Amino acid sequence: MAKLKYLVLHCTATPEGREVTSADIRRMHLSPVSAGGRGWKQVGYTDLIHLDGTVERLVDNNEDANVDPWEITNGAKGYNSVSRHVVYAGGCDRAMKPKDTRTAAQLKAMEDYVKDFHRRFPYVRIIGHNEVAAKSCPSFDVQKWLKSIGINQAA
Repeated sequence: MAKLKYLVLHCTATPEGREVTSADIRRMHLSPVSAGGRGWKQVGYTDLIHLDGTVERLVDNNEDANVDPWEITNGAKGYNSVSRHVVYAGGCDRAMKPKDTRTAAQLKAMEDYVKDFHRRFPYVRIIGHNEVAAKSCPSFDVQKWLKSIGINQAA
């Protein structure tokens, strides 16, 4: 068990307007590599924010300040044992280039989610996947967005 240090924001890297289900995520992450999956033992995210703003729990956790072994998700290599991960459906344009595709409902849901998380765990650093990996995910500047919704984190 490790102390929670990060909330990592992700996108599913799917085209704008295309819904992603929990079954899709499970297939992408848990299927064997030979079947087009990643072959992981656990999905990469605790929660999924759907196009309509619904937040779906993918991996149970006890909502405390620790990451228990059964709560670990595979969202960012090297950070998983000290992080929770949340993903929104989207993140690419029709040509599969990175784009902030969050719908109005997703923006509201993500803002509510992050503000609630920050209220409960003010010491946890909220970051984008791209801040700890050479990726464009989540296809927007998390630190700039956090400031725009009134969350100022210590550097």
